[in-house]
Amino acid sequence: MLRHQVDGFGDPIVVTNAKQTAIVARQMRSIGMDATIVGEPIGRNTGPAVLAAALFALRNDPDALLLVLPSDHIITGDINRIIMSMADAADNGRIITFGVEPSYPETGYGYITDGGAFGNYAGLHHVSKFIEKPPLEDATALLDAGGSYWASGISMLRADLLVSEFARYDQGTLAAVSEAVAKAHFDELGASILEELAFVRSSNEPTERLIFERSDRISLAPLPGIKWDDVGAWNSVHSISEKAGDGNVTQGDVITHETSNSLIRSEDRLVAVIGLDDVIVVDTADALLLASRDHSQDVKKIVEQLKERKRVEVSSHRRRDMPWGQIERLRDTGSCEMDMLSVEKGGKLMVNGTGHGISILTAVSGNAECELPSGLKRLNAGVSVVIDPDYSMPLVNDGDEPFLLLHVTVPELKALAAEAADVAKSEAAIEELGQIEAKLDDLVTNAPRGSLGAA
Repeated sequence: MLRHQVDGFGDPIVVTNAKQTAIVARQMRSIGMDATIVGEPIGRNTGPAVLAAALFALRNDPDALLLVLPSDHIITGDINRIIMSMADAADNGRIITFGVEPSYPETGYGYITDGGAFGNYAGLHHVSKFIEKPPLEDATALLDAGGSYWASGISMLRADLLVSEFARYDQGTLAAVSEAVAKAHFDELGASILEELAFVRSSNEPTERLIFERSDRISLAPLPGIKWDDVGAWNSVHSISEKAGDGNVTQGDVITHETSNSLIRSEDRLVAVIGLDDVIVVDTADALLLASRDHSQDVKKIVEQLKERKRVEVSSHRRRDMPWGQIERLRDTGSCEMDMLSVEKGGKLMVNGTGHGISILTAVSGNAECELPSGLKRLNAGVSVVIDPDYSMPLVNDGDEPFLLLHVTVPELKALAAEAADVAKSEAAIEELGQIEAKLDDLVTNAPRGSLGAA
């Protein structure tokens, strides 16, 4: 999550996917800020998300003023001054959408056409029309003509006004989101998870299409002198990053040769790129992405294919964020599971047995305290403990650095132990029978004649 703080505003309301509440909570802690975290059980675009935020804001303040900021933008310049200069207009019932002066004909952004000065508020303009991601020819014409702005996705408006506009233009979404908020439950982090059956009935559309393009309250506030980048695509990440002399942006263990103007990122293993220009290479624990920079917006099309094929990568990742840190699946053969747990300083958790095998826990680095049935135990690098399948072991990282714990479960361990015991018993019985037979043979051989005979 990219961060932008504005003086004069209260603690944020962060609306995110329900699976991402842990990483949001950890990032908010890292910048020392409290937040209301709202988890969406299913993605429904920005319209329902912003409406949910408005309903949560109204719980605490009937006059709440919302500043809507997408999390995947990087902003440079004194945007705070412009935002605060528009607060009165927004508080008096205008819906303010902020427009960025375009620097090139981008086809991946929406545009807003200036309809002339508003008059009542300095710097405020009417909106002539919204244009959704035009082709290159149209984008070039808009740039040449002037008076059009990139739609930044940043807006400011009263929370109660947004609710009333939904009541006017999309009552079904208002009813669905209101019910989802009313029936929300808290997860283990204290985030509010919207009720799925209600939320799924809301319109899967952006706020601009549901409300802004239809409302007579809409106004445009240009952002002169503000550098703005939407990093929703990998090509944008390349554009805003510091580059080497060959135009490459690299991160991780990367080697290049005869390669230029590319973004190459590796999370774990060595990645080598030879003789390629203007490419995106992203290697993660889950998948490898290779794309030309001018097709980086099409990643979403691959995601749609993954969904259609019901690939596990869509819903489950090898590396997952948790309230206490992170867990990474290193290996899963069906007969053996191996996870690495990274517990942040002060993190607390229950290390659970898997229910189908004994777990061997080995401290890799750092130190922590755990509780076994026999009592408390200190875990330092190299120390191992074993827990039963049905045991939940309390653990706290009370050290000064992250604590790494290797969790290995062998599901068949108990069965193998029982089988080995049965084999041992059988071997012992065979050995005992052999001894008896040997004794009988000795008796027959050495017994006086006639002392053993047929009955």
